[in-house]
Amino acid sequence: MKSRLLAGAAAVVLALVGAMLVISYAQGADQRAVKDLEPVDVLVVNSAIPAGTPVESMAASLTTEQVPASAVTGSSLKSLDASKGKVAAVDLVPGEQLVSERLVAPEDVKVGGSIKIPAGLQEVSFQLEPDRVVGGRLAPGDHVGVFVNLNKGGQDDKPDAETTKLTVRKALVTAVQRAPEPAATAQPAPTASADPNAADPQDTTLPTGSLMLTVAVSDVDAAKIVFAAEYAKMWLSKEPTNAKDSGPRIIQRSEVYK
Repeated sequence: MKSRLLAGAAAVVLALVGAMLVISYAQGADQRAVKDLEPVDVLVVNSAIPAGTPVESMAASLTTEQVPASAVTGSSLKSLDASKGKVAAVDLVPGEQLVSERLVAPEDVKVGGSIKIPAGLQEVSFQLEPDRVVGGRLAPGDHVGVFVNLNKGGQDDKPDAETTKLTVRKALVTAVQRAPEPAATAQPAPTASADPNAADPQDTTLPTGSLMLTVAVSDVDAAKIVFAAEYAKMWLSKEPTNAKDSGPRIIQRSEVYK
């Protein structure tokens, strides 16, 4: 009888100790997760800021938010103290972090309407994902090449062949509009089995959302862009006016490895 009582008491004690260990581990895991996230204060746009807006006039359109360190770019700003005298290089949209590259000297900014459209050209707009627009690193005044990809019908003698062609050369970019970036979300803490030497996939923040590009081109090239936006696929290159021009060439499967 006495031995059964002792065994029961021991079981209760072990259960209590086990419960305390589980609770302690859970609390420690929460603390480790918070530590791994390393919240960082950054400036985030909370209302639209037009290109050309002076830094001194931005305070009301910005808020300081805490986001995980893994979601912060190396050039994200925590304050405007070191940026006085600068202006917004492009339109800033709600939800995006304010980064130093978006602030430039007043004489370097190219706001909407400041790009002179050469006589005889017309403007046309289209929407693409950042990976098709040089990673989103385009601004008014740049020139782009427009590649058009067709699944079939690109060549009369090979109507079923997939083709790619640099169809429009050195088109003048007159406007770049960016969709709002989604708010940063907390990343899960790494598991105990994770390789501590493995590269963090969040070390480089990739652009998200679509971009609306407007370019000034001839009437013929405008028709090509409209057709491609509606029935084909497009890819842009950043093509300065002094870029090499090797002449028109249609790329298909047999050409890729040559």
